[in-house]
Amino acid sequence: MNFSNQELTIAEDKNKEKKKFEKIMNQETRELIVKHSPMWTNKQIWEFEQINEDLTFDTVYAKNNNFESWKTKLANPDSNIRDVIVRTFDDFLDGNELWISDKGQGILDSNHIPYLMAVMADIMIEEEICLNFRIENDCLVVSIDEKADVIDCKEFFEEFYHLATGFNFDTNTGIPDDETEAEIYLTRLQEEFDDKMKKNLGDKYLPGNNDPDTLNAEE
Repeated sequence: MNFSNQELTIAEDKNKEKKKFEKIMNQETRELIVKHSPMWTNKQIWEFEQINEDLTFDTVYAKNNNFESWKTKLANPDSNIRDVIVRTFDDFLDGNELWISDKGQGILDSNHIPYLMAVMADIMIEEEICLNFRIENDCLVVSIDEKADVIDCKEFFEEFYHLATGFNFDTNTGIPDDETEAEIYLTRLQEEFDDKMKKNLGDKYLPGNNDPDTLNAEE
């Protein structure tokens, strides 16, 4: 089937409008990431969990933009967030949103937002699943970004820079077999990534996970 130049132009314009619309739909996610940037490192997550050993949340799945109650069969009160995601991942895949609040409060302390965002991204990176975040009624609402393409996912996980430099050694990643060459290769990739993130975040960027005791550092 042959298309005229005019038809191709119309198709391209429609595609541009579609992408523009999709980006607008994800604007809340971008704004939330910017507000809490830089995202926490794995070390910060670990430190926070050591200080808050018994931290749990109330969660409930709901249809998109159709939250009804914290007391439904899709609710998980007083739960560890990692445990909830692992046990109920199919509810995510079914297209539901996950609402998260502090235990028994119905709202979420803003100090818990960067922790939850980092943990959720940490859980999803192995599956390369991008997420949408938004704040609604003082709760964090999370859903799978079904419109995300490869570039969108790359941009999403680069915001969580403590995860983006990881490698899956079960697959062929192009890492040299020679130990010395592999170390040089990985060091170069890390340096290139650090340079890029330094440009994006300036002095806020903490290379890798070798950062200081960030939770107790002076502001």
